[in-house]
Amino acid sequence: MRAVVFAYHNMGLLGIRRLKCAGFEIPLVFSHEDDPGENIWFGSVSDLCHELAIPCVLPRAPNQYGWIERIKLAKPDIIFSFYYRHMLKPAILNIPSLGAYNLHGSYLPAYRGRCPVNWVIIKGEQQTGVTLHEMVDKPDAGAIVSQKKVEISRDDTALSLFKKLELSADALLAEILPHIIIEDIPKTPMDLTQGSYYGGRKPEDGRICWERTSEEIYNLIRAVTHPYPGAFGFVGDDMVIFWWAVPANDIPLEPGRIIFQENTVLIGTGEGCLIPEEIGVNGRILKDLNLQKYFKDHEGETVQ
Repeated sequence: MRAVVFAYHNMGLLGIRRLKCAGFEIPLVFSHEDDPGENIWFGSVSDLCHELAIPCVLPRAPNQYGWIERIKLAKPDIIFSFYYRHMLKPAILNIPSLGAYNLHGSYLPAYRGRCPVNWVIIKGEQQTGVTLHEMVDKPDAGAIVSQKKVEISRDDTALSLFKKLELSADALLAEILPHIIIEDIPKTPMDLTQGSYYGGRKPEDGRICWERTSEEIYNLIRAVTHPYPGAFGFVGDDMVIFWWAVPANDIPLEPGRIIFQENTVLIGTGEGCLIPEEIGVNGRILKDLNLQKYFKDHEGETVQ
């Protein structure tokens, strides 16, 4: 069976490898050029394709006529998308006789849309998952082919959760691809009324609102800490990135106010307070005594 693949990120790598293991022929892969402004902490699909001698293209606009014709010339029986960042239009989705399928990083229909691994942590969820579903014109709305649930630990970051999702996605594909290659493709219609949709996130979305509870701020911090841009606030003219902090729910303190209690830095929130453990300021990472010294110089001030 011939599969044209749209892939990026580590999910793209494992998707291509699993297709090869299952016996799919891959005549063409679409991927992305890396954004020079993004922290590229994940593997390269184009490098993997070079290693496996698979043709790989990196178009900025894959839905244009010329690329659609290139896909038709590849004669795919099926299309797969593994963390590819562009929406594919019906002109592409309708080419293969067996349809097109996307691997999504949530337990659909919950958390349709962009950045699901970050959003589930921001929202304080305790469970998420991975889903292989049919692609339709509406994002993350087609029939479900296969799913696996993933537990979210209280101290999971987006990175640690993503690694869990990778393992589950690999297991999911190992189970379902042998069925798909013999055209046994189970499909369960998705009930969008039971789900949710979230949009993309930008670095500026990481600004902390200190009127929120310490739990909500903690969730934001772990959702966007390394390798993501980080949650931040301003101390005077300094932009301070809170790479890690823990909540103390039983200590009331004015939102944003910096105080010391027995050599521990406390920052007030709308409910409880936050204990910073690692920050970034003026290009430096501060922990322990250096962190304490920084905040001692600003004791009594308010983080904005």
